Parts: sequence; C-alpha cells; structure tokens
Amino acid sequence: MEIIQNRSNLKSKIAVIGCGYWGKNLVRNFNQLESLALVCDSSSEGRSNATMLVPQTKFVSEVAQVFDSEISAVVIATPAETHYNLVKQTLQAGKDVFVEKPLALTYQQGAQLVQLADKQQRILMVGHVLEYHPAVVKLLNLVQSGQLGKVRYIYSNRLSLGKIRREENILWSFAPHDIAVILRLMGSLPFQVVACGGSYIQPNIADVTITNLLFDNGVRAHIHVSWLHPFKEQRLVVIGSEKMASFDDVAKRLVLYDQRVEIQEGQPVPIKGNGEEVSFAADEPLRLECLAFLEAISSRRPPVTDGYSGLQVLKVLQAAQRSLVMNGEPVSLPIEGL
Repeated sequence: MEIIQNRSNLKSKIAVIGCGYWGKNLVRNFNQLESLALVCDSSSEGRSNATMLVPQTKFVSEVAQVFDSEISAVVIATPAETHYNLVKQTLQAGKDVFVEKPLALTYQQGAQLVQLADKQQRILMVGHVLEYHPAVVKLLNLVQSGQLGKVRYIYSNRLSLGKIRREENILWSFAPHDIAVILRLMGSLPFQVVACGGSYIQPNIADVTITNLLFDNGVRAHIHVSWLHPFKEQRLVVIGSEKMASFDDVAKRLVLYDQRVEIQEGQPVPIKGNGEEVSFAADEPLRLECLAFLEAISSRRPPVTDGYSGLQVLKVLQAAQRSLVMNGEPVSLPIEGL
C-alpha cells in the first residue's frame, strides 16, 4: 500500500460530524491538513472541543446544515448505531463520506450503503486506521514478499482497562481493527468463525471476547480483545514457516525473528535465532488515513479501506457476534444473508 506524503494537490474542504472522544482527533488532523471547513456536533462536549481546537472554523449543531452546505465530503465520527443513517443521508446528498468503523451494525445495512455509494458515484471509506499504520504496511510487505515463508498462524491482543462503552460490546469496539488487518494479511475471508466471551460489568454487553478464524489454507488466527484488563497491550504476531514477526503498537516496535521449527531425523526441533528490529516511518497513522481520504476525493480512486473492504470486516464481525450469542458455536462463511 502506498503511503501518501505529498498533499500539495489535495485541496478538498470537508465537514466532520462528531467532535467527541475520537472525532476531535479527526478535526485536528483535517484542520492541520488545511482541509477542514465545518464541524457539526449537537453536544456541549463537541462544541467545547471544537472551540478549543478550531475556534476559527464554522460550527453547527444540526446535521441538516451539513447536508445543505456546498461541502462535497463528510467525515462521520459518531456512535456506531448512527452510522447507517448518517452515511445514507450523506450519500443521498451527493457527498463523499469517510465513516469511522464499523460501517454499519449489520451486513445488510453495509451492503445497502456500498450499493448506494456506487449508484451515486461517491467515495465511501471506512476508518480502519490500523491499515494505514506504517508498521502494519511494512508487516504486510514482509508477508507478501515471502520473508516469513508460509503463514501458519496469526494472533492479536488488544487489551486495556476502559474505555468501556454502553452502546456496543468489546467485539464491535476493538476487534474491527484486528479483523481488518488479518483479512488484509490473508487476502481472503475465513470460512469459519468462532467467538466466545463474557459480560461482567453490564448485562449483555461483552467485556472480553476471543474470536477464532479458520482459513481455507489451514491458517488460523485468533483475536483477544478486552477493556477489563490490568495493563494495555496491542500486539499482532504472525508465525511463518521460516520467520516470525511481532508488532507491538504500545512500544512502537516491529521485530522480525529468525525463528522456526524444523523436522530433523523425524523430530521437530526449534531453531532459535535473533530478533531484528524493523524500522518504519514515524508518521501518525490517523494523519495518513486522512490523507488517503483526501487523495481518494481528488483522484476518484477508491481508498484501501473502501466500502467493500469495510463490508468484508462487517461480514466477519456479524458472524463472530452470531457465534458469541450461541456460546461459541462455529459459524460458517458464507452464510445466508452474509
């Protein structure tokens, strides 16, 4: 994936709907990229954040004022349950849209949005920011170039204490990042999904889940997410037949290990080599994601995390949710309606 560095031709003006916990970061970045024209938020917190960050930028409290404006592109950073309606209204208003993950709360809704974007000939981008992380881009290059050999197993841990949500469970809040990256690394969907977890703080809102993905080529991946954990961990590990790689997003380190298991005289023997740190650019992933949206608007070419990419993630998420409510029963893909 190409990381955009030159923004000299990216002059589009955009509106951001939502200036809360995450939206304020998008407001900051688009403002620094000289592309912010309007901020919309109905809450006092959103107004306060906008006043502090971008006091010179026009602020409105009603989304209708965004849709009625001449602005051609909209960024949506609102609670997940609002995504479907807001994206639909934005596309119907003839505007390009970048929506934070997830694209919608059901695959059917997501598919409707992708079809509408195609019909309207509008850019639809989903905020899977980890796919723009320079370390993840470098890891993808390592896998695709064959430096790890045949991929055998992938695991991801995304753990911390909070931020606990009331609108969505941990699966829908944390796991989309890791699902998106694993699907990118594998280049395909799994054929089976199994998820289990527990709700300890609020009834029927899972605080901890473990999701297992099984792919056609025998590769397995698991994703452990929790907001009920004593320390913060964001780690992605890829085990190959020749080498292994680990990306620690907390420590900001990507390490390639010259380690593997060989069969010698009929016995498996671990070969332990040194770990070599792999350098990657220090660019802020969110800044790169914002640049990718501006580039897509300018070039009219779909971004890496386009609507179809978001739809694939949604398909796995919905299968995992189905397995979760069935206490870990396997769910096969494709399934009817997905």
